[in-house]
Amino acid sequence: MQLTARRAYRTTLAIALFAAILGGCASMSDAPTKAADGVLTGPNGMTLYTFDKDAAGSGKSTCNGPCATNWPPLMASDTDKATGDYTVITRDDGKKQWAFKGKPLYFWAKDMKPGDKTGDGFNKVWQLARP
Repeated sequence: MQLTARRAYRTTLAIALFAAILGGCASMSDAPTKAADGVLTGPNGMTLYTFDKDAAGSGKSTCNGPCATNWPPLMASDTDKATGDYTVITRDDGKKQWAFKGKPLYFWAKDMKPGDKTGDGFNKVWQLARP
């Protein structure tokens, strides 16, 4: 009887450890971006940028209206949660946006295909988002 209880305990412990490992893997893959050629890219493979006028960690985007038309935000859903260096901020219009290390993330409307980086340095205030 004691041997059976010990086996059950070990089996339960092994299952819990396995679940914890898998849970960690799942959260690592939940990141809203990927790194490619030293820059962050969105789920569509397009380059992401940061805006120098956004104060890191403020939880705010200063790129709204026409700015957001040219620099579309990397949107988050209402159910997305912060993970690692990624946080979710609320924009002025109430929609959610991903931020990396406190800086909101944006696409550049004039990048036409994955790998394009034509917005880097635009007006000296737009920078490539780097991991």
